[in-house]
Amino acid sequence: QAQRACLGPLCESRFGLHSLQLGMAARLTDMCPIRHALTWSPTRALAEDASVLVCDPGALPLPDESLDLVLVHHLLEVVPNAHHLMREAARVTRDDGLLVVMGWNPFGADALGHLAPAGRRRWPCKGHWRRTGRLREWLAFVDFEIERVDYCGFRLPGGQVHNLGLETLGRRYNLPVGGCYLIVARRKQAPIQPARTLFQRDAVTGNSWLGPAALHQGERSRRETHARDDRMTEVD
Repeated sequence: QAQRACLGPLCESRFGLHSLQLGMAARLTDMCPIRHALTWSPTRALAEDASVLVCDPGALPLPDESLDLVLVHHLLEVVPNAHHLMREAARVTRDDGLLVVMGWNPFGADALGHLAPAGRRRWPCKGHWRRTGRLREWLAFVDFEIERVDYCGFRLPGGQVHNLGLETLGRRYNLPVGGCYLIVARRKQAPIQPARTLFQRDAVTGNSWLGPAALHQGERSRRETHARDDRMTEVD
């Protein structure tokens, strides 16, 4: 519920043709007005409907820049080659699309389960929880940059999973101690260099587009003009 509340405003404002959710949870992008919503499954037996992509998450059978929204939901913690998954998710995201990553926060209350040996043998503590700073480096490697990071799932250690008071307070100030984080990333846009025209370039460099001969001819004409003016002055 906390994740849906955090993801809802983002999904409701996205439009397009295709989206993909990579993860094993129920569909979280159903509030999104994007027409064709794909989900992912590791095996055909686990596929629930026809709009399920069954494949290796590190090798998506999709064209480059074909999706308007890609959501990676708690999958980076469990796949063996997480950086391959991140690379593929970035590859299939359009230039104007969004790449969203939801993961367990290693600085949240749930991270205390990593301290106990028994807790490290159970899910979700058994997975590899990564810092947002680490994911920022991975995204920069595939030419994406983080637009913002939101946190959700606030509770006291050992407390209730759904604490409405803490959730409201944590979301209001976006405290980095929530159980989950939501990373919103976009593809980096290369700065556009204005292309100088031939005449603009000549004006800056002092060269004529007609070549050195034109410069000499122009200089000769100016000298002749000045000489005539001087002779006329002497005559007067």
